[in-house]
Amino acid sequence: MAIDRIPMSKEGYDKLKAQLDHMKNVDAPRIANQIAEARAEGDLSENAEFDAAIEAQGLLEARIRDLESKLASAQIVDKSAIKTDRVVFGCKVVVQDLDKKSKTDYTLVSPGEEDYDSNKILATSPIGKGLVGKTVGEVAEINIPKGLLRLKIVEIGVGD
Repeated sequence: MAIDRIPMSKEGYDKLKAQLDHMKNVDAPRIANQIAEARAEGDLSENAEFDAAIEAQGLLEARIRDLESKLASAQIVDKSAIKTDRVVFGCKVVVQDLDKKSKTDYTLVSPGEEDYDSNKILATSPIGKGLVGKTVGEVAEINIPKGLLRLKIVEIGVGD
């Protein structure tokens, strides 16, 4: 089975790696201590602190596995090599909403770099997927929960 590669900037990769390291080296030992302290209190059948710590440990382990999977699938993209003839990961694209007649710019980023307040959206999000591969002048028709979004590509450049 082939691994689907996840395009990532070096910065995004490093950010996820730092989060993983923190989870493994800070959060996991802290939760292990909480479990040990709760276990030391005796009867586990009615120990809410023990149950909460076990649940936190399970959630943390799931997040760790998810991050490890993303990092293992990462394909580091050199932003200086990004071509701007079509929309790709790492680029900044200016679009015009054909229904609202407003312009917006999006930067397509990898997991861990998204910042929706700054219009840094995941390349794998519905809007990101709808824009990828389009050239200036093309219209992307994207189904979103609010309905059909029709975005005309106005300009393509290299993201920050």
